[in-house]
Amino acid sequence: MRSWVLVLSISLFAAAAPARADIPYAGSTVTVTSTTNGQPQDLPATLLKPEGPGPFPAVVIVHDCSGLGARSSGSPGRWGNILAGQGYVVLIPDSFAPRGFPDGVCLVTTTGPTLRTTFPIARAVDAFAARDYLRHLAYVDGAHIGIMGGSHGGSTTLAAMVDAVNPLTPPGLAQGAGFAAGIALYPGCGASYGNWSVDRQFRDHGPVTSYIGTYKPVAPLLILVGEKDDWTPAEHCRKLSEAAQAAGFPVSVKIYPGANHSFDGDRPPRYVSERRNANMPDGRGATTGGDPVAWKDAIEQVKTFFARYLKDDMAKR
Repeated sequence: MRSWVLVLSISLFAAAAPARADIPYAGSTVTVTSTTNGQPQDLPATLLKPEGPGPFPAVVIVHDCSGLGARSSGSPGRWGNILAGQGYVVLIPDSFAPRGFPDGVCLVTTTGPTLRTTFPIARAVDAFAARDYLRHLAYVDGAHIGIMGGSHGGSTTLAAMVDAVNPLTPPGLAQGAGFAAGIALYPGCGASYGNWSVDRQFRDHGPVTSYIGTYKPVAPLLILVGEKDDWTPAEHCRKLSEAAQAAGFPVSVKIYPGANHSFDGDRPPRYVSERRNANMPDGRGATTGGDPVAWKDAIEQVKTFFARYLKDDMAKR
């Protein structure tokens, strides 16, 4: 029987992960043990390490709704490569394939218990387990671990960073405490995270009619979102940030003019009617597409933000 005191596997597979064009850094495949419906769940993860003995700051990257398989957006790998090049250890766990969704959940039409195992509140537990995996690596500075994700991963970042009890967290696994900073790219801010929630026209979908409470993060949080995002609207994130700032919490948002959802992608904008989208009256349809100007600025925003909270503070010790 596994102990939840160490809710992770620290052994590396002997073989390195297959080479990927979007991850030039030598990546190893490791196993992070999280949970599914309260039971242990092994998740494959890509581990990227800079040259040298460390100790290094680290970042957990949580992928978007397209997952890490053949239909992946590729964004987690691109960000992982950038961050490894900046001197961070990077860990990218796969939350979907082990739970039966190798092609992601962007177009899934079914609902029910199986799909709920992939919701951001459940994936936050994956992020906690990944953080603790990194803490047990001798070359990682366990006090300076951040989290980052886009879209579904951005929502997972909000769920992992919120100062509130996650009912899916098993005994012995700490929750958001321990993340020193977080960056959420185009997250679903119109959802419930601790004390923050929204009302919608049709209960679980449609336009947001009111905003309730305050989002309270455990550490500084940066949100980057496109002005034209019709999947996770920028206005929701502006409202979340304003309420948090008014209450004294370190949440900031930058909205990119003219940018769509997935502005950090490398594909042209396109609308797909089958995409699951709670912000549409019928719950379907969304536009995604890269924006070179927003992508370029986002790289600098991410570098600066993580350097401030994961590197500069480390240097002061």
